[in-house]
Amino acid sequence: MAKKKRKPSAAFMKPVTPSAALAAIVGSKPLPRTEVTKKLWAYIKRKKLQDPKARRNIIADATLKAVLGKGKVDMFEMTKLVSKNLK
Repeated sequence: MAKKKRKPSAAFMKPVTPSAALAAIVGSKPLPRTEVTKKLWAYIKRKKLQDPKARRNIIADATLKAVLGKGKVDMFEMTKLVSKNLK
């Protein structure tokens, strides 16, 4: 019997509008939370903002600091702070 592919939650797929600070990173068009997270991680990796020793810590540059409100965050805390920038 073939394994069924898990359907993503409708709540995650509903487009959300990023704040002006977050739009600088992910763009201003409404997009699903999953896409916001993907684009955020792409930005973090492209700018090499992960702490080389503790990889789950993010060291924010000026653009990311505008979204997170502080210079260094844990990746789980980042999700919480980013959700405050979504409508």
